Amino acid sequence: MRIGVGVSTGREPRTAASEAATSAMAALNGEPATLAVLLTSPEYRDDAIGVLAAVHDTAAPDALIGCVAETVVANARELEGEPSVAVWLASFAEPVETFHLEFVRTPSGGLFAGYEFGHAADDFHLLLPDPYSFPADVLLDHLNAHRPGVQVMGGMVSGGGGPGECRLFRDRHVLDSGAVGVRLPGWRGLTVVSQGCRPVGEAYTVTGSSGNVLSGLGGRPPLERLRESIAALPDDQRGVAERGPQIGILVDEYVDDPQRGDFLIRAILGADQETGAIEVGDVVEVGTTVRFQIRDAASADEDLRDRLRKAIAAAGRPSGALLFTCNGRGSRMFDVVDHDAALIAESLGGIPVAGFFAAGELGPVAGRNALHGFTASLALFVEE
Repeated sequence: MRIGVGVSTGREPRTAASEAATSAMAALNGEPATLAVLLTSPEYRDDAIGVLAAVHDTAAPDALIGCVAETVVANARELEGEPSVAVWLASFAEPVETFHLEFVRTPSGGLFAGYEFGHAADDFHLLLPDPYSFPADVLLDHLNAHRPGVQVMGGMVSGGGGPGECRLFRDRHVLDSGAVGVRLPGWRGLTVVSQGCRPVGEAYTVTGSSGNVLSGLGGRPPLERLRESIAALPDDQRGVAERGPQIGILVDEYVDDPQRGDFLIRAILGADQETGAIEVGDVVEVGTTVRFQIRDAASADEDLRDRLRKAIAAAGRPSGALLFTCNGRGSRMFDVVDHDAALIAESLGGIPVAGFFAAGELGPVAGRNALHGFTASLALFVEE
């Protein structure tokens, strides 16, 4: 397996795409490109067809997916506010399968058309959904229930400001709705999902809930529990917790000693001052274990570093990676530019990396696929 990444910030879209593809091809050392991932900034959206054609003419990949994104990531750079195009190329031993999924509304709700996740349970899928036309959370819930073991990673496309404005690439086609993806059969890589939080206070059992409203944690009002957890923090951390507390939902109740990566992070959306109930960003059943969390730049940095250390310990240095990081991270969260990309390059030895700032990140937590926010989701490609 060989992986290469090329990037160009040239102003002419087709020339920039050809330059990026040429640079990526050099790392394949003459091997054919099994898969290309094409990512461009919004400046090239009006000539998306030309950009796509230039990549095919230059690299001749067997399969291709990609999108126009708010910000392109290439190697150690996050090219915020810069016209840019990145081409990620991989030469795999096995062929891959691209697909285009659409969500069709029906009187009973809706159905997904265009592709069936009916292959081997250990297949890995990269998925790039349009946020205006494709309910990725509904698909992931369906896969968790009916296709256990199937892994999905990717990002909600961020390059359009409204319905019909996103641009998705699949092979030689430019699309403006649905989701594009690729199936990688028998993939043996690693997923790194850094939700950027750290736990505070104690873990509690949900003793009262209705949908996404929690009315009891360990027999007491959740708002009381939250206030106690915040009050116990050092002064310099209390303000962060008060501005945006989160809650972690334990995914697997059979885990003896739950750690950071065992919790699915969801926002606390509101609270009832009279009853002490809180509203959270997911349905939580009675009996579930939860723990309050805080998210800030320091926690996000610490969490990503920890996840990368564990990935290296498990698999060594990967051949390459794809990164889907939240558009709420970058310079909006950190005091330095290129934070996630530079940290990955530093930790993994400068491997070829491409990706984009997403409007929601897809990645498995404790074996279950989920849609996240303010998260860095990283697919690491590892040799057998």
